[in-house]
Amino acid sequence: MMKAHAYAAQSAESPLAPFSVERRDVKEHDVRIDILYCGVCHSDLHMARNEWGATNYPVVPGHEIVGRVSAVGSEVTKFKVGQLAGVGCMVDSCRTCAACKEGLEQYCEGPDSFIQTYNSPDKHSGGVTFGGYSTSVVVDEAFTLSIPENLELAAVAPLLCAGITTYSPLKHWNVQRGQKVGIVGLGGLGHMGVKIAAALGAHVVLFTRSPGKIEDGKRLGAHEVVISKDPDQMAAHANSFDFILNTVAASHDLDQFIALLKRDGTMTLVGAPEHPHPSPSVMSMIFKRRSLAGSLIGGIAETQEMLDFCGKHGITSDIEMIRMDQINEAYERMLKSDVKYRFVIDMASLAG
Repeated sequence: MMKAHAYAAQSAESPLAPFSVERRDVKEHDVRIDILYCGVCHSDLHMARNEWGATNYPVVPGHEIVGRVSAVGSEVTKFKVGQLAGVGCMVDSCRTCAACKEGLEQYCEGPDSFIQTYNSPDKHSGGVTFGGYSTSVVVDEAFTLSIPENLELAAVAPLLCAGITTYSPLKHWNVQRGQKVGIVGLGGLGHMGVKIAAALGAHVVLFTRSPGKIEDGKRLGAHEVVISKDPDQMAAHANSFDFILNTVAASHDLDQFIALLKRDGTMTLVGAPEHPHPSPSVMSMIFKRRSLAGSLIGGIAETQEMLDFCGKHGITSDIEMIRMDQINEAYERMLKSDVKYRFVIDMASLAG
């Protein structure tokens, strides 16, 4: 066993504070990664504060992990010591169900579903998994990712969640050159959706409630920016979208966006709100054969595909670097959308 410095929440009310975790010894198929950077996802805040009602305390959040390999097991073939590696939202799955066999580990149908990078049962320790707000992690090589060498490493970290969460539905619903694609919301997920949809060749329209985001949306790759609280701007786009990716993680009216879809168009939800959305109008979907769908991250193979795509197109997240001891302040700022567009923790600030 090896000790790692970490930050943990001890209860829903307590701030994150220094904590020590024990990482397992490296087994045959394991990779130990010295964490250099970890992105801060809104899910981390939800989990730290038990807003989804399923947190096991103490909890060490963090599932946007990049670092350098410091040890490998005797059977490891993917990595050598010194190489860059990443870990996203999963560290294991049952590997035998239909979903896992199709490379869709995020939809694992095993008894415990997939094993999350933190706050999941840890079959090795018997406790729970601890995430990337720490100095190291040990993961089976099957759930590790290779990092493109040409990208800024710190800005790669959010790709392990925000990147794949937006890439997967854009690929699954076959977004392609020339299609009209809407991205709802310009936050950690939305800004990645804009970048990736634009790189796929789509005509990208960003929807935001904030006029102050118009310039930034276009800088990130949006061809048009629509202020969603302006009825006239919304009406001008009725029945015109092939696909809409809705990244907003707060309860809101879905009908205003469903009405913008063409016949047979789809809106996919990737934001996980604390409270349910109001029920959408069934008639709006029936009369245009529109679809409302959801999507959850991506499998390991697709996550690697996303990283390679981002490497080819030079895509990374727009980030603000913080020290580990600034995490509680970062959570409060995140609640106010006061970040462009993802916090990333420099783990050198935690080493001690």
